[in-house]
Amino acid sequence: MNIFKYIKEEINVIRERDPAIKKTMEVFLYPSFHAILRYRLAHWFFLHKRYFIARWISQRAVRKTGIEIHPGAQIGKGLFIDHGHGVVIGETAIVGDDVTIYQGVTLGGTGKEHGKRHPTIGNNVMISAGAKVLGSFTVGDDAKIGAGSVVLREVPPNATVVGIPGRVVRGEGIVHHPQDSLDQVHLPDPVRQEICKLIIRIENVEKKCGGLDPELLEALEDQRCQLCPDNPKLYQN
Repeated sequence: MNIFKYIKEEINVIRERDPAIKKTMEVFLYPSFHAILRYRLAHWFFLHKRYFIARWISQRAVRKTGIEIHPGAQIGKGLFIDHGHGVVIGETAIVGDDVTIYQGVTLGGTGKEHGKRHPTIGNNVMISAGAKVLGSFTVGDDAKIGAGSVVLREVPPNATVVGIPGRVVRGEGIVHHPQDSLDQVHLPDPVRQEICKLIIRIENVEKKCGGLDPELLEALEDQRCQLCPDNPKLYQN
């Protein structure tokens, strides 16, 4: 176990992905930096069946950083946990390379499984603040999970998932622009899209029935504009 290699990697990861960093020395103040290095040490003891020492290191890291990573979890290179307080990564979770996780994220189980009971996260995945990924399934490479989402089933590669329960709003095969890779805000709203589809269908029915009273129609138009400022025809297909 080359601790100096891990230190150098973590410094580079944090500097690349956090625009708040002004000087390299600030990295040593980051909870993510300490939590991941202590995880690497605890994981080494876990693999050598020194379970008590592994958990002791892990629990000390939780008290210091607010980030709980079970020493049995398998984590690849380049994990970045931004802020990080409240992050929980379960024992059988597998996290790929270059994953970004924000505060309040849980990679947990449902409490019903045995054996592999936590999610497998692919490479280059972003999991936004407060998201919960629960169960033994795979989140594909380059996927994005919106803030506050609760993901309970498999996510295909390159997909974007939002909502409770999580729904895919951008499907497999749609590659995100590199500048959008850490964007937690500009995500589609599936509920609004479905409402817009319903509005279009209702309008078509009204036309076939001869239309509505002009005053009532104007009032409904005003309500629709407040509900959905985007052009509803964008979602017609």
